[in-house]
Parts: sequence; structure tokens; C-alpha cells
Amino acid sequence: MYLRNALRAATAMTLVATAAAHADTLTIATVNNGDMIRMQGYTDKFTEATGIDVEWVTLEENVLRQRVTTDITTKGGTFDIMTIGMYETPIWGANGWLVPLDGLSEEYDVGDILPAMAGGLSHDGTLFAAPFYGESSMIMYRADLMEKAGMEMPEAPSWQFIKEAAAAMTDRDAEINGICLRGKAGWGEGGAFITAMSNSFGARWFDEEWKPQFDQPEWADTLNFYVEMMNESGPAGYATNGFNENLSLFQQGKCGMWIDATVAASFVTNPDDSTVADHVGFALAPDTGLGKRSNWLWAWALAIPAGTQQEDAAKQFIEWATSKDYIELVAESEGWANVPPGARTSLYENPEYQKVPFAKMTLDSILSADPNSPTVKPVPYVGIQFAAIPEFAGIATQVSQEFSAVYAGQQTVEEALAKAQAFTAEEMEAAGY
Repeated sequence: MYLRNALRAATAMTLVATAAAHADTLTIATVNNGDMIRMQGYTDKFTEATGIDVEWVTLEENVLRQRVTTDITTKGGTFDIMTIGMYETPIWGANGWLVPLDGLSEEYDVGDILPAMAGGLSHDGTLFAAPFYGESSMIMYRADLMEKAGMEMPEAPSWQFIKEAAAAMTDRDAEINGICLRGKAGWGEGGAFITAMSNSFGARWFDEEWKPQFDQPEWADTLNFYVEMMNESGPAGYATNGFNENLSLFQQGKCGMWIDATVAASFVTNPDDSTVADHVGFALAPDTGLGKRSNWLWAWALAIPAGTQQEDAAKQFIEWATSKDYIELVAESEGWANVPPGARTSLYENPEYQKVPFAKMTLDSILSADPNSPTVKPVPYVGIQFAAIPEFAGIATQVSQEFSAVYAGQQTVEEALAKAQAFTAEEMEAAGY
């Protein structure tokens, strides 16, 4: 059934059939997240339908960002398709570094992409990357441990509740940590988490005059709360834990709560991989009562670097990998809970997908995230866990390293914030802000 659909989709594309006849080979850079690994397992379906071969370069998140950024800024030409996100896409599109994704087939149905995802992957109304999956962040928790602790998770909890619940669920003798959170350096790893968390504490990266705000009490409140909670209830070595490390801990039954990407829900509830699959509950990311929750907005998306010699074949692959047909393929093979989430409106209108226990919470989290108004106080930038300016990646990588040094016990919160303030101010001044 799927092969027939894939063939029909291929013929409906506006791309010429001669691309397949020449047995093109696409080189694709991607992140080592579960949904991307799963996609690689289905690539033979695409090759069977089109004759186009695919070579994968699969990298850890921080390494991927570095490799693709270097390649596109130096016009290295290593990749025909890059996996990038909402931070890079508008900036790179504005610079002319990406191929516009116009002319996609009618069957592909660009209008079905969730507006939050399409908007974050566009520049001046032009789509420059297609979302493979979209995400916000939410709480995943062990309902059995919460019950054992005599507590009940609210649908929209506060950070104070989370801290108290984490302490109550921690059992060092049983190797159960009350909470697992990212501490790994990297602007898109621990940096993304602590920035989203800081929004709910009233912090911001810059004021309206682009002056860094790490010398303000809201950032100190955020970091002190995080460090105290993690030292009390988190795993040893949390300073080096990112998405994949915490996923592994949770699946092994070693975390009472995990606040991270909504896309993780399918992995923690999959009984083939998770020892706690039958005990997982979900809730909105926490707040402090100031009107902003600590959830982010992101999409891992596929984009074509300008100058590739495989533009037609690359568009053909992107149509296949981000299509409704691909979602149906995964659903047929592995169940609706395992399809790539957060990208298409039609998925959340599908009665079968509506039965998935985390579907509604994922959509609610995505829809509640507002990159145009991410903080309690006004800011001059767009973005929730990042500021959408070219300088941010370099600055935030350094700042995240200072924060991770705090988590590792190598310096104090005060020392890290002073360094972050000085470094960010210097870099922003040099950039002309």
C-alpha cells in the first residue's frame, strides 16, 4: 500500500523524472535523535520509488550544528540536505544560503503544516525548510512514583511543586532521581533548557536596548533554583547530560520526572525501549505564576543548501520524508504513537492519533509557546529558547559552558553570571548593537 502511495507522490511532484534515471546520491546531515534514526530505516522505500540513493551523516546535536554551520558559511558543499531548526532557517534563508522550498506539489499540501512550524521555518513568507517533526517541551513523569510519594501532578504545575515532588520521589538507594534535566553545554542543549526555564522566572537575555541581563536578579533566581533542585534530586554528573542521556535514564526507570522535548513521549511510552512505559504521565511545563511557562518551540527540519548539484533530487526527498504518506508509513509499521509529531495539522485531526495519550498535551504545549512574546518583560528579539540574531549561537554556547561549570561544581552561580554578562556585553558591542 505504501509503495503505491510513494510512487503516486513521486509522479505528482513537479520534479523531472530524469533525476531518478541518473541514480543521484544525496548526502544528508542529521541529528542522532530517535525519529531521525527511524527515518533512515525507511530510506530504502524512497530509493525503490525514485532510484535516488541516500548517504547519511548522523551526528550528535552539538556536533551537527557545528558541522552544518561551518559547511554552509564556507560553501563547503558537503551536504545536499541539512537538518536544521527554527534558529538557523530564517537567518540562513535571508542570507541566500538556502534553496526556497517553493513549487512543492499540490499533494504535499504545504498549507497543512502547523502555522507555528511554517512561520518559524520561513523568511518573508517563503518556506526555507520543511519540518520533519515539531516540538515544544513538557513534563514526563512516573505516575506510580508520584502516587507513592502521596502527591498528584497538576495539569499545569508550578516550579515549586516540581521541586517538592522531585525531593519526595528521590530514592538514592534504589538509584531513582526525582528529576532529570539537561545540563550539557551547548546553546541548543542545556542552554535551550535553562533559557526556557528562565523565561518563567521573569529573566531575559537582553533588554529593549540589547543590553545583556545576566546581572539582574531573575537570572540568579533561575540558576540558584535549578542548581539547588538538581543537587538535591538530580542524577550524578547532570552537567554532562543532554536529551539522549536523560532519555536513557528515564527509560531505565531512574528518573521520577523529566522536562524536555514533547517528541520524547513516544520513546518513553514504547514498551520495547522503556521499562516504565506503562507508568508515564504528562503535564505542561512549569511556571512561577508570572504568566510565562518554561516550554520552548522547535522543529527539526530539512533544508537544501544553495549551490547543491542535487537540488531536484533533494526536493524530492524532502517531499517524501515530511509528507502525509511518510506519517502513514510509520503508523502502519509501528503504530500511531511512533509517527513524527508536531508538524501537520491533519495529524491532530486524525481520530486514530487523537487516541495517543500524549497527543493533546503535545499540541497544547506547541500552541501555548509564543516566540514573538517569549518573556515576562519586553524584549527586542524573537525566539523562546534562543534569540533569533546571528550572534546568538556563539554567545550562547559560551554562556552555556559557564553554566555547566556551575553544575559541575567548578564555579559559583555569581561567578558564572558575571562572566556571562561581561562576555555577552563585549560580543554584542563588537557586533554593533
